[in-house]
Amino acid sequence: MTAMISRRHMLQSASCGFGYLALQSSLCQGTLHAGTQAAALAATNPARAKRVIFLCMSGGPAQMDTFDYKPQMGNKKHPGSAVAFQQRGDSGLWVSELLPETAKYADRLCVINGMHADTGNHAQSFLQLHTGERLRKRPSMGSWISYGLGSENENLPSFISLNAAKPSVYSSAFLPTEYAGTPIGTNGENMSAATIRDISGDHLPSSVKRQQLDFVQQMNRQHATQRSGDKHLEGVIESMELAFRMQSSAPELLDLSNETEATLERYRVGKKLSIGTCRPTDFGRQCLLARRFAEAGVRFIELNHGGWDQHKNHRRDLKANCETTDAPIAALLEDLTARGLMDDTLVVWGGEFGRPGLTPDDGKDETGHNAKGFTFWLAGGGVKSGYVHGKTSETGARAVEGKVHFRDLHATILNLMGLDHRALNFQHEGRRHQLTGPEEAKVVTELFA
Repeated sequence: MTAMISRRHMLQSASCGFGYLALQSSLCQGTLHAGTQAAALAATNPARAKRVIFLCMSGGPAQMDTFDYKPQMGNKKHPGSAVAFQQRGDSGLWVSELLPETAKYADRLCVINGMHADTGNHAQSFLQLHTGERLRKRPSMGSWISYGLGSENENLPSFISLNAAKPSVYSSAFLPTEYAGTPIGTNGENMSAATIRDISGDHLPSSVKRQQLDFVQQMNRQHATQRSGDKHLEGVIESMELAFRMQSSAPELLDLSNETEATLERYRVGKKLSIGTCRPTDFGRQCLLARRFAEAGVRFIELNHGGWDQHKNHRRDLKANCETTDAPIAALLEDLTARGLMDDTLVVWGGEFGRPGLTPDDGKDETGHNAKGFTFWLAGGGVKSGYVHGKTSETGARAVEGKVHFRDLHATILNLMGLDHRALNFQHEGRRHQLTGPEEAKVVTELFA
């Protein structure tokens, strides 16, 4: 028992940080083969994309004031777009005047105007967007993709969540812990100081950290001889090596000092608006980090801007949220294209639902929630460019054509990554679970280039 206590104490107090990182990200390395096995079962088609960048706009972006143009029809005023729109690019895609920089890449966007979900409650719909479930803790989409495909870089996590508000965004739930997302920054935190907890260990030289790890690993291996076949313990041993390797790779990627002033300006790094529902998230830094992580081989990268729940002062707050996210997203699309990453990177934009439109001249500047019809867009990663799928009613109240549910979106994203949503599953509590749940989900092949 003494040896066990000493070992545990060493894990908890390891000064170079590998103890925390190992316990946080990869306690089940012994099940690593499960990902390979899952991929073999689920990979039924060639992958169109190698990685996903999810631009999560939590709160419910107003689709009729961003990408779903609803002008007035007929003689009676009705809910619709409260801002001006313009057709952009060769495709003639309608884009709001509030998104002038993103509009420059209209010919890159694949817009889904027929999205719908099961509930207009934030918590439940946000959970469903990420996990396929509304009420119970389930693995996040990023965890499922990591489970199916693993990482392209053995020195970095396969799944990173930036500025995450809730653990449900990056939870692996019943999947092995190694497939959980690694959070960097929390909602409301200064992103310029955000890092992976205990990653640097700068107070010790690398050689000393290596000696410290070797000492702990020696205890682990001695412990393992008494527990032959303990995959959990074997996983701890392997995961610590990963954590040690991360210490040399992750801090370098988080350090933006080698980026030019022009690049920092394009991404609007450090520019933070705080108006109404729009809170400072340094979304520009998030987008630049996403590009760097994508280049380094991270499989799934989620960014979070949580200011879209604008009930009152709709026009003011909408303008602020668009201003915060517009230029950084455009810079990200520009760099992915210039660096040859766009074709195999799937960019996804959207939130947990949309919002009802405003009626002109009625004096109101307040909106609610609308889960019956809203907008997502995709770019890169094998999808059509300058394309609009689906349609909402004249008032934007509900999807009426080309309807796409969250589970359909999940099935489509997995397919683009070369995975079959039905085959990518995990045994838990007596049954097989999958991201798309027990209900039928369809792959929206109309979106494919």
